Amino acid sequence: MIKTAIVGASGYAGAELAAMLARHPEFELSTLYVSAGSQDANKSLSELYGRYAGLLDYPLIPLDEQQLSELGHKFELVFLATPHEASHDWMPQLVGKQAVVMDLSGAFRIKDQAVFARYYGFEHHQPGLLKTAVYGLADWNMAQIREADLVAVPGCYPTASLTALKPLHEADLLDGAQWPVINAVSGVSGAGRKAALNSSFCEVSLQAYGVLGHRHQPEIASHLGREVIFTPHLGNFKRGILATITCKMKDGVRLQDVQAAYEQAYAHNPLIRLRKSWPKIDEVAGTNFVDLYWKLDETSGHLVVTSAIDNLLKGAAGQALQCANLRFGFSAALGLMEERQ
Repeated sequence: MIKTAIVGASGYAGAELAAMLARHPEFELSTLYVSAGSQDANKSLSELYGRYAGLLDYPLIPLDEQQLSELGHKFELVFLATPHEASHDWMPQLVGKQAVVMDLSGAFRIKDQAVFARYYGFEHHQPGLLKTAVYGLADWNMAQIREADLVAVPGCYPTASLTALKPLHEADLLDGAQWPVINAVSGVSGAGRKAALNSSFCEVSLQAYGVLGHRHQPEIASHLGREVIFTPHLGNFKRGILATITCKMKDGVRLQDVQAAYEQAYAHNPLIRLRKSWPKIDEVAGTNFVDLYWKLDETSGHLVVTSAIDNLLKGAAGQALQCANLRFGFSAALGLMEERQ
């Protein structure tokens, strides 16, 4: 069994990750940490999430500087479900030791330091680690993940968007002049567990936010290999993402070309479902699937493709575990096919 710890285990993604690790046949969930000043310190995870009572009665250990310096030696696998700044600051003390690190924050997803500073609001001071970090888009970067000691797990919006667009880009079907337009809606759990008025369930109505300036735009563009227009929306539901993407195909592209691109990319991937109708969030909530469906207007050359995921699972904890499976030589889908109850 591979000795494993989670830092930031009290948040939504951290708790989902703990639940999956606790029943995983190859990873031993050893210790759950929270930041030293967390109001959740020394509580059990099941106190915060009643559905885990009797199942995940792990204490939430406050992480001090001495423990932080020992994590890389003490564990074989460490998940960071922490704020961007914390992952950035703590990473030098974690890597280069025994532990493989899966970072669920955005601290190491964007390689360009100037772009990072513009979108994240602070300077990146770990250029060496930024260079070596592998982007954990698990259904595309399998070979790199298998060799990585630091994996930057993608954001939930980029996961939905890139899964839909990369087969088209890799098959050279996209028109070079027209940027793909991504409109995506997320449930309020994407804002995290911390209380805030603008993400309070009673205050949220369907609305766009971060227009022409959201930090996931450069993440999507850089890992797709072309510019996009990305507009996120917040919906008044708990979990899930539905991304509807409009893109222009090259002249002469037919529906069978699009079908072939998606089948070549995903036909043998059990976690990606090529649907025969437009997917719904309810059909992926509580699962690690990506559901895809598309329609092509061959007259105009415009394609509309919809991607549906659970933002906390495939968009965060589930993909982190998928990366860990790859890194340690297991089946990518191990421990991920069971629906969360």
